[in-house]
Amino acid sequence: MAVAFHDINSAVGLKKLDDYLLARSYITGYEASKDDLIVHAALSKPPSSEFVNVSRWYNHITALLRISGVSGQGSGVIVEGSAPVTEEAVATPPVADTKASAAEDDDDDVDLFGEETEEEKKAAEERAASIKASTKKKESGKSSVLLDVKPWDDETDMKKLEEAVRSVHIEGLHWGASKLVAVGYGIKKLQIMLTIVDDLPSTKYDWSMECSGVRGVARKIFYICSFLVSWGMI
Repeated sequence: MAVAFHDINSAVGLKKLDDYLLARSYITGYEASKDDLIVHAALSKPPSSEFVNVSRWYNHITALLRISGVSGQGSGVIVEGSAPVTEEAVATPPVADTKASAAEDDDDDVDLFGEETEEEKKAAEERAASIKASTKKKESGKSSVLLDVKPWDDETDMKKLEEAVRSVHIEGLHWGASKLVAVGYGIKKLQIMLTIVDDLPSTKYDWSMECSGVRGVARKIFYICSFLVSWGMI
């Protein structure tokens, strides 16, 4: 059955879309598809950073359109209250065509009979550095983790505990679905899925101890939650 959204250019519509994408990377399925392109095209402008999940998804789809295109068919999506989306809006050029076009542009910029100027040398160096950085980024691995967060006692507010966990925002960290699991004696623990890009967490944060990757994210969450519990905030 097709997923339906209404008036996604309004604050109310964006909030519903943001909640929908809380535990999802794409509109439907596990890869980018035409459903993502339809919703992306229906947005009249990039969403505000206030809508964290929509902004993450929007930037990701924008990057895919610029780099490789989207080939997935999707399961079907309906966007009501927005201008109709044309077939041209959801069509992406083949990767080979994109590369060929880029090559033609590069050929147009080359003067085979003239001396290389300082500006051309600088542009070539910047291009090489950009390609090198892009290659390194593609090589970065991802880790999926099922994180157990146990409460201090049976009086701990598990809803606030989950909010505290999800309040951790680090580049490369994406929170997924969660659930409460009974431990015993009326106590439940929080199980929550997270995905991180291994090379990104901790690179831009001045933490009190050296930590990175999966363990670094786990330590960050542990210290935040421990602090809130010790001060009676959850």
